Amino acid sequence: MAWRCSGKTNRELVANLMKSKILNLNEGQLDRISHAMEAVDRAHFVTNQSAAYNDSPQAIGHGATISAPHMHAYAIDHLLPFLRPGAKVLDVGSGSGYLCAVLHHLVSSYAEDQPEKVTVAGKVVGIDHIPELVDWSLQNLKKDDRTRRAVEEKRIEIYAGDGRLGKVSSGPYDAIHVGAAAPTIPEPLISQLARPGRMFIPVGTATQHIFQVDKDADGNVTKTQIMAVQYVPLTDRDKQKPW
Repeated sequence: MAWRCSGKTNRELVANLMKSKILNLNEGQLDRISHAMEAVDRAHFVTNQSAAYNDSPQAIGHGATISAPHMHAYAIDHLLPFLRPGAKVLDVGSGSGYLCAVLHHLVSSYAEDQPEKVTVAGKVVGIDHIPELVDWSLQNLKKDDRTRRAVEEKRIEIYAGDGRLGKVSSGPYDAIHVGAAAPTIPEPLISQLARPGRMFIPVGTATQHIFQVDKDADGNVTKTQIMAVQYVPLTDRDKQKPW
C-alpha cells in the first residue's frame, strides 16, 4: 500500500503522518509521537538527502534500509503503551539509528525550564549485525545534542551482533521493535520481554505479516497478527544482499 505523507521538511512530514489517520490514538497520544518524531531530523539518518522527507523506505547500504516513516509511526503506535519515561527498549536491526533516536525521546523526559536536563532517563539498546552500520548510526546520533549526550551517557547503546539473539545483558525490555522480517518469531526475543512487555515484529518469507507479541505480568504470551507487509529479511550477515 502506498502512503502519501511526504513533506518538504521534517515537521511537514510528521504533520502529514499525524493527519493520515493511519494511527488509532487519541490526540494526547498522537502528540507524544509527533513530538518525538519532530525532535529527530530524518535527514541525519539517510544517505540520499534529497529524499530525506519522502514517506518511503530508502537503501542505506549493506543490504539494509531505513523503513518508511509511516511504518516507524505505525510501530510506535503499537508499542506506545510500553514506551513510558524510564522504560527500556530494544531495537533489532537498528540500521541508521533513526528509530533509536525517536524511541529515546519517548522513554526519556526533559525539564521544561531546562530543555537539556534529563528528569527521567530511559534506555534504548540497538543491535545490528553490520558493524559499519553500527558505526554510522552512532555518527548519526551525535548530530543532535540530546542524542549525542544520550550516547555519551550510555542511555542509547548500539551493538554489532545477531539481533535474533537480542541482548540478554541489557534486558529485560519493556518493548522490542524488530525492523526486518524473521521466518519465525525468535524465542530469545520473547524471553527477553519484560513482564509485562510487547514486541512489534514482521514475520514470514514470501508472505510477511506484522505480529504483536504481548507478555503479561504472569509471563503468558499472546501473538496477534496485525497486517501484511514487506520488509528486508532478518538473516545472517553473509546472506544479506549488498547494496
